[in-house]
Amino acid sequence: MIDEKLAEAFNDQINKELYSEYLYHAMKIYFQELNLQGFVNWFDVQVQEERAHAVGMINYLNDRGGKVDLRAIDKPVIEGSTPLEVFEHVLRHEEFVTSRINHVMDVAEEVRDRAAMHLLDWYIKEQVEEEANVSGVLATLRLIGDDKKALLMLDKDLATRTFVAPVIG
Repeated sequence: MIDEKLAEAFNDQINKELYSEYLYHAMKIYFQELNLQGFVNWFDVQVQEERAHAVGMINYLNDRGGKVDLRAIDKPVIEGSTPLEVFEHVLRHEEFVTSRINHVMDVAEEVRDRAAMHLLDWYIKEQVEEEANVSGVLATLRLIGDDKKALLMLDKDLATRTFVAPVIG
């Protein structure tokens, strides 16, 4: 049986993961409106990844005898009106998610739940990858500035990203 405080931290993080899915879906729609299909693809992969992250935590909580408490998901708000500004928002959001996963790890350490720490170690490593991925796109967007041809080249590159279902834990 999972500690009640840790179960609460997991439920809070499940909500954050589902909000991330919702936010990235809104960003996907933003790029659909700009007709940048590579960006649409990039965000579609993000949507799938965030859903997988939430499901992984839901399954873990169920496996440990905890109660899953699905909560209302806030309306997503996209900060920015350019691809660069949107990706700056994505990076801030991923850094926030990292801080929240670290909080869940803090609770797991506090209650000395080694199984949870093992699972959360995977999520922490995943966040390093997430932030690096976003930082790479951001660096390219900063480099290309207002060059529309370069933006279209980046769009073409982002169209090649594919979703690979994670093996969590």
